[in-house]
Amino acid sequence: MTTYNIPVNIQDLQYYDHEKSVQLESGIILPQLTIGYHTFGTLNKTRDNVIWVCHALTANSDVREWWGDLLGPGKLFDTDKYFVVCANILGSCYGTTGPRSRNPKDHIAYGLQFPTFTMRDIAKVNLLLKDHLNIEEIALLIGGSCGGHQCLEMALKMPERVQNMVLLATSARESAWAIALHEAGRLALTADPTFRENQDRAGATGLKAARAQALLGYRTIQSYIKQQTDTDDQKIDEFKAASYVQYQGIKLERRFYAQCYYYLLKALDTHNIGRNRNSIEAALNQLNMPTVVIGIDSDMLIPIPFQQMLADHLPNGHFRSIPSEFGHDGFLIEIDAITKAVQSILPQF
Repeated sequence: MTTYNIPVNIQDLQYYDHEKSVQLESGIILPQLTIGYHTFGTLNKTRDNVIWVCHALTANSDVREWWGDLLGPGKLFDTDKYFVVCANILGSCYGTTGPRSRNPKDHIAYGLQFPTFTMRDIAKVNLLLKDHLNIEEIALLIGGSCGGHQCLEMALKMPERVQNMVLLATSARESAWAIALHEAGRLALTADPTFRENQDRAGATGLKAARAQALLGYRTIQSYIKQQTDTDDQKIDEFKAASYVQYQGIKLERRFYAQCYYYLLKALDTHNIGRNRNSIEAALNQLNMPTVVIGIDSDMLIPIPFQQMLADHLPNGHFRSIPSEFGHDGFLIEIDAITKAVQSILPQF
């Protein structure tokens, strides 16, 4: 059951309608929950050949769209061997309940009345899908950026059920730098006078501006200079770099909803695995599974020291640094290096 209009067509999307209400970390009850998700490959008889992929902020559960070079027969995530699962995150607009879903009380979209949720709530929703699919063990839990945040929270909920983990360009806690960038994005969203309207395309102009701002944290100065510098020295307007961020803003506006983006940025702010667990170090010490922690050497959003800290405090953590000119986005681009790093921990079936 879809509870709202998805902004784009998503091939092979499946749905799970959770029959019970869900209590969020805040104590607020979600009376209804739908989870949109994808699966690839076949679950084996022992139900233990699962690779669970957690997607990043504005991606969706169709791993083929953003990690397609890793997924498929003969590839790293070999669908002839593994059962690959990815769930759309709580609050998104790609099939899982969020701000543009209809409130079952009045059948009107929640809009900005949707309850605040946290990274732990997103992980909780993932685990509800795991139970629905009758999956007991996860052979490999993997995610990049916000996806890595989800992995940490999922693993802390069931450390004995995750056999191996890979974390890419992620951290144990959202930094003040990242939260400041999120707030800048929210300021851009709310500056759009249509943002508070209860309709799907509310805040579309603000969404484009927020995306343009976010791009500055996703790439590097060097990559902008290399790829977006104009060759015409006579130009005084319509520069290539300006056109690039405008284009990227339009792309997101066409496939996403501003109110969903606002809530997801708020959820990112809450990421802190040490909250109510004594400390970050104490939380990490609970995760004994072999874990490869991958950092992108040019990442300005979640820099290398954050991954090094994870590896240093995970009992069986191993740090890998990947060179890239693409900054944070390197976790989506540097496929060959990622493949080599993950192969060292990927269970064989």
